[in-house]
Amino acid sequence: MRICVLDNDVLDPEAAPIYRSYGAMFVRLLGEAGADWSFELFNTTQGHYPASFDDFDAVLLTGSQADAFAPTPWVLALRQHVTQLLQTQKKLVGVCFGHQLIALCLGATVGRAAQGWGAGRMTYQWHAPAMAQAQGRTEIALLASHQDQVLALPEGATLLASSAFCPVAAFTVGQQVFCVQPHPEFVEDYSAHLLNKRREQLGEAHYATSLNSLALGHDGLHMARMIVAFIEAA
Repeated sequence: MRICVLDNDVLDPEAAPIYRSYGAMFVRLLGEAGADWSFELFNTTQGHYPASFDDFDAVLLTGSQADAFAPTPWVLALRQHVTQLLQTQKKLVGVCFGHQLIALCLGATVGRAAQGWGAGRMTYQWHAPAMAQAQGRTEIALLASHQDQVLALPEGATLLASSAFCPVAAFTVGQQVFCVQPHPEFVEDYSAHLLNKRREQLGEAHYATSLNSLALGHDGLHMARMIVAFIEAA
């Protein structure tokens, strides 16, 4: 399978030598989850896209520090591409910013969360225990870093995960779209890096709680296995 990764950010100079990019994090994770695929990465913030999406089996949209609803030219261009991909029934996977942008293209409302920043390890109810590779789970813990959220489930979507803090934490639309708000591709050290950058924004209590939560581990690899199964399903 050929996967197009639309990488929607550029990592800061401190993190880039270690983690390279959000797209690279996904290539690593999906490989660990058993995906024997070829990947091509395109940085949308720099206006990079494939000449055609036709030869790709699926398109994955990464996170970003940008707002999915921003009028920034590169975000508007990305929204136009995603709207077209939705119409062609191309399989799409969106994470964090990608999750929000796909939801926005599906007509859902996206905006700042009144609850503030979601950060560190967060636990969600999992509503699809029978989903391929879900292994009967009713709960999932993932690493989060967001101040925006999908505020209402897109029409025709099925809710996969939710919490009191993030009511629309993951959803699917048929066999075409799989979106998740938190970051299965994150590792604890990178999450800690982001927490340290935003320590002042978060406040000392929120920062300390979020940082300490990282020691509990997360289910990123389990989520990746579900994404792989979703993409590979006929």
